[in-house]
Amino acid sequence: MQDATNAWAEPVPTAVLVLADGTVIEGFGVGARGAAVGEVCFNTAMTGYQEILTDPSYAGQIITFTFPHIGNVGVNDEDIETVNLSAASGVRGVVLKADVTDSSNWRAARRFDAWLGARGIIGIGGIDTRALTALIREKGMPNAVIAHDPDGRFDLDDLKRQASAWSGLEGLDLAKEVSSTQSYGWDEKTWAWGEGYAKVEAPKYHVVAIDFGVKRNILRLLADQGCRVTVLPATATAEDVLALEPDGVFLSNGPGDPAATGEYAVPTIQAVIEKGIPTFGICLGHQMLGLAVGARTSKMHQGHHGANHPVMDHTTGKVEITSMNHGFAVETATLPDTVEETHVSLFDGSNAGLRLKDKPAFSVQYHPEASPGPQDSHYLFRRFVNLIRVQKGEAEVPERG
Repeated sequence: MQDATNAWAEPVPTAVLVLADGTVIEGFGVGARGAAVGEVCFNTAMTGYQEILTDPSYAGQIITFTFPHIGNVGVNDEDIETVNLSAASGVRGVVLKADVTDSSNWRAARRFDAWLGARGIIGIGGIDTRALTALIREKGMPNAVIAHDPDGRFDLDDLKRQASAWSGLEGLDLAKEVSSTQSYGWDEKTWAWGEGYAKVEAPKYHVVAIDFGVKRNILRLLADQGCRVTVLPATATAEDVLALEPDGVFLSNGPGDPAATGEYAVPTIQAVIEKGIPTFGICLGHQMLGLAVGARTSKMHQGHHGANHPVMDHTTGKVEITSMNHGFAVETATLPDTVEETHVSLFDGSNAGLRLKDKPAFSVQYHPEASPGPQDSHYLFRRFVNLIRVQKGEAEVPERG
């Protein structure tokens, strides 16, 4: 029987989120134990938490989900975006509102909290995520330490020091941490009902993908377009790429500061562009292409993270509902005259796409392989392959339909 003197005692917090300014947010721990430092962002998606938490682009970040019920459909072995399952999770932590419940979905293979622990992701629940989101909107994305101890023992002074001492994502090259270390081939297509993941048969084009933190569904959509894909590490040189004689080059998404990654990646991209090889970039790959043509990138106040971001495509006049995940952006005012801005965010007017006027190269800041629209942006993969078709003297195919 519980001691009557302790009947009304407050439960001991088993997790804390300590911000760099000294703010301490208490909650209950889920997932892995220990402590990790990172940048706190918020994500407004209502679904897809497993894909988000396995997206290498989130390396170095602690994700606050604004949707309160996360984990209620469990996890499975198919909705994973990272290619290297043996690699440590790039995500530093996750912040939740409600308790993780039992899984309620026919595809669920495991409870969400158990999966977090297996992936080494520290979680904190019972948080007023609306208040935390409002703080980020007002003050920007803070550096923080997330910590989980089932016994509730925390050295708050030390955690505060760790949070304030971390330098943050600016100037940080994280692509090397999440990229593949060797080349590999990819031939898996997108999932089909009753069939699962099929293999591309008799691929017609060869695409080299430079992996800054590539997601599986990007590679699948390239395969859907009849491409045989060879994936190279982020540090691949121009010689490495050109030696494979690709029909096209893809620049993948990824984490960290594009200016830091660009120190070794930009010369490779510039050489590919100079050769006139059709090139397509997504997210960090978009920022890399921007840097390669002489534009600048800068850190955003709160970033764009979610599956409900409206984007205007000036080339078609259509609005797409897109998935975004970036804390840096290409500065529109720095784009040279040889580059056209093709897409803009309808939330804040920031750059969301560009196209070179004199070379077959383009890129977008968002994730067209994701499905918030649900397939508003899949046409971009066909646009990329159409550039290859034109170079080969073949007829283009309609981008949509």
